[in-house]
Amino acid sequence: MTRAVVLLSGGVDSTTTLAVARQRGFATYALTFRYGQRHALEVEAARRVAHALGATRHEIMAIDLRVFGGSALTDDIAVPKHRAAAEIGAGIPVTYVPARNTIFLSYALAWAEVLGAQDIFIGVSGIDYSGYPDCRPEYIGAYERMANLATKAGVEGRQKLTIHTPLIHLSKAEIIAEGAALGVDFSLTLSCYDPAPDGAACGDCDACILRRRGFQHAGVADPTLYRVD
Repeated sequence: MTRAVVLLSGGVDSTTTLAVARQRGFATYALTFRYGQRHALEVEAARRVAHALGATRHEIMAIDLRVFGGSALTDDIAVPKHRAAAEIGAGIPVTYVPARNTIFLSYALAWAEVLGAQDIFIGVSGIDYSGYPDCRPEYIGAYERMANLATKAGVEGRQKLTIHTPLIHLSKAEIIAEGAALGVDFSLTLSCYDPAPDGAACGDCDACILRRRGFQHAGVADPTLYRVD
């Protein structure tokens, strides 16, 4: 079976991406990062998802981006709440983690070369998202071109890497509908930027707003546990 490395955060998008990779017949090697984010709960969500979706192997890589800070997810900066739909995606919010997808894809690239895998899956979306520059098609295309220049396997012609972005042109509702069609149990996932210790979502950050709206528009029951203030 052909191998693929799948970046898995434990949220809706990466979980659906893992399901897509499995549906396409790949043996999935899931890669999750404990990168110093505000909470480790999403790592546990990724662990649940990898098991439920039958990942061949699941690695959790520890790096500490808190050393640099610069984001509400890795520094002592408040997570934006209660933003209007028009504000989300207009500009780059403080939840952007500098170079995060570049860092994650570089680890995925290294593992893919070791595995002899020519495919990496990442669940970026350029439709309903928070305006992050490393989620755009232009970025993914540029990274793929670089990746094929950067590895021994690529230079020797033994491996031509493809970065798959099956969700990049889908809205959040379309992503949820796709995941539901593939049998994804979204109750296993976590999207919130600022969850309670028990995993209850705040309901008010950008990720929660996009997630809640996505379930509503998809006509799929939202299994998310929201915090009651």
